[in-house]
Amino acid sequence: MNREMLMLVDAISREKNVERDVVFGAVESALAQATKKLHQGDVDIRVAVDRDSGDYETFRRWHVVPDEAGLQLPDQEILLFEAKEEMSDIEVGEYIEEAVDSVPIGRIGAMAAKQVILQKIRDAEREMLLNDFMSRGDKIFVGTVKRLDKGDIIVEAGRVEGRLRRSEMIAKENLRNGDRVRAMIMEVDLTLRGAPIILSRSAPEFMIELFRQEVPEIEQGLLEIKSCARDPGSRAKIAVLSHDKRVDPIGTCVGVRGTRVNAVTNELAGERVDIVLWSEDPAQFVIGALAPANVSSIVVDEEKHAMDVVVDEENLAIAIGRGGQNVRLASDLTGWKINIMDANESAQKQATETDASRKLFMEKLDVDEEIADILISEGFNSLEEVAYVPISEMLEIEAFDEDTINELRSRAKDALLTMEIAKEEGVETQSSVSQNLRDLEGLDPELIPKLAEAGVNTRDDLADLAVDELTEITGHSADDAKALILKAREHWFAGQE
Repeated sequence: MNREMLMLVDAISREKNVERDVVFGAVESALAQATKKLHQGDVDIRVAVDRDSGDYETFRRWHVVPDEAGLQLPDQEILLFEAKEEMSDIEVGEYIEEAVDSVPIGRIGAMAAKQVILQKIRDAEREMLLNDFMSRGDKIFVGTVKRLDKGDIIVEAGRVEGRLRRSEMIAKENLRNGDRVRAMIMEVDLTLRGAPIILSRSAPEFMIELFRQEVPEIEQGLLEIKSCARDPGSRAKIAVLSHDKRVDPIGTCVGVRGTRVNAVTNELAGERVDIVLWSEDPAQFVIGALAPANVSSIVVDEEKHAMDVVVDEENLAIAIGRGGQNVRLASDLTGWKINIMDANESAQKQATETDASRKLFMEKLDVDEEIADILISEGFNSLEEVAYVPISEMLEIEAFDEDTINELRSRAKDALLTMEIAKEEGVETQSSVSQNLRDLEGLDPELIPKLAEAGVNTRDDLADLAVDELTEITGHSADDAKALILKAREHWFAGQE
């Protein structure tokens, strides 16, 4: 039988034009799989075949793991202290082996063995083709539509296949067999049969790579695409930066008479591209990203990583875009939450926030409206700022002397301490808030004590509130309050679908 094995290995090696070692590896794997079926549990079997005589030995083995890690796979692992009882110099990561009876090749049959071996060879060939393809370093897969597979499109490039999932296609494209396709290589999944290269035509990375191919200055390092946001097939925005003052980043990406940007647009089914100048200043970056709308003013909230952008009535629709497309893409491009509003909405929000700050200072610092307004006009919006802003900054307030400032800081610290104690003691009060309200998507846990204090204990209680009632309780903007109330009401309509 050993001689028959050697003949089988030689025949397959010649037939498939692969090294004998590769075939021997497949034989060892086939014999190991057959041996595993004779043991209980998920054991680890190793078979070693002598390349000259065809003789082979079989071993069951255990992987040595640290004592503190414990056994995750009891049938395949052994703790270090146990392994050292058998081999004193063994280390973690090595193997303890025990010889077991070998399965005669006749038991699995020469034909069955050949099928297993051929499959291993096919897998090896497939992996070799993939490795050769990936070693070229291509980021874009160029091929031909071969067939449809459960809604996915299989694209063939030579003997290598890629899978373009429906979710990664451009919506209005209609690709057919034989069509030439370019797509971004996103990952390689060897567990997928047939087409292990996962492709995308909708990913932002695809657009970035297309510009890299069209604009040589990017490859030369003169230009850099910092970010990209897409509504595939409709509109996109890219942020570019020049590393050479002599190179105009936007004009260079557009190209002479728009040749470069048009090449990208044509590849992406007419997707329009806005090219934005990237800036280290987040506010300036957002203003550029909202083009072609003109921004009147902008307020940055670092804590919430959000910006309130004020535009006039003429620019409101442009800034928001059809279906909110422009502001959504600008938000994705910059990484900031962008709230578009007109001057009246901005003034109303500012008035609401000023009223909330005034009420806070008057109540917690025990001061009159005049002192509260002075603090607000100097840019103070919270007790923490009053308590811990460097005293040198507060001394610059002309309306206050040093004694007043020290008294305000002392009161602010006392108020914060009192609020912290009340917060800890308020756990019992918060226990009245139902779990279905706590689990509401979008509800900040920090709001729970405020809601409990106002008697809002269930999701229905929240759903019954008016927008202005919730803003008064939480201090949130009208838009945020409205969104939270609508979320709380969703279960009312769930059964009507």
